[in-house]
Amino acid sequence: MKTKQFLTVAVVIFGLAFAKAQRGARVAYIDMDRIIEASPEYKKAVQLLGRKADGWKREMDAMQAEIDKMEDQLKNERVLLTKELIEEKEEDIQLKKEELAAYQQKRFGSQGDYILQQQQLIQPVQDQVFNEVQKISEARKYDYVMNAEEANLLFAAERHDISDLVIKNLERAGKSGPEARQAREDAKKELDEPYLNVEEAEAREEKEKAKEEQQQKVLNAREEKLRRRDSLQAAKRASYEARKKEIQRRRDSIKAAREAARQKKEEERENNQ
Repeated sequence: MKTKQFLTVAVVIFGLAFAKAQRGARVAYIDMDRIIEASPEYKKAVQLLGRKADGWKREMDAMQAEIDKMEDQLKNERVLLTKELIEEKEEDIQLKKEELAAYQQKRFGSQGDYILQQQQLIQPVQDQVFNEVQKISEARKYDYVMNAEEANLLFAAERHDISDLVIKNLERAGKSGPEARQAREDAKKELDEPYLNVEEAEAREEKEKAKEEQQQKVLNAREEKLRRRDSLQAAKRASYEARKKEIQRRRDSIKAAREAARQKKEEERENNQ
């Protein structure tokens, strides 16, 4: 009986998987760590926890300083103390060390306050992420959404990464008023984008690439036209400057000839006198 039930379940699962394979399973993935670290609420909480941790570290430093002081004092007084007093002071020092180790474990151990509070900070953000992922999955009809790290993905096309979309939606959720309305409209536009399988994505990329190449051709043609125009204008300016210089040279030459003729006449007049 159990064997028949197992076979029935196996057939159903295989049938569902086969049906999805026929239409193409819709898959997406997220980078949970990146999303959490981008959360404004998480950043504020981490800063608060960091200040707490700094306070704990200062307390540990004070405890260690007291231990160092006790050890130095024992070292300096050892020759003056009896064996019983030395053992008593060593026991006191050992007790302080154990207290420090216990405090360190309490605050920063694997089950310490720092780890526990860090997990408490992450949990609300994770809940928000799960809610946003569910909304996106329902809108885009994803069959699977995976956490990239936990899934141990060896390769995944970047177009399947919806981390940025989740981050944007989390940021939009914190807005109000006109900004909130605009944020909702932007989110709806992004969610309405159709899911593309491999063939459709490649066709879209080819189309966009062809469009970009055409735009680049138009831009290159325009730049070439401008370059030719600038070159022609530069040639005209150079020709104009050359003619201007030639005219000025001729004027200077005529002026010099007239001046030379005038001086010659004056010299002849002076000689005749």
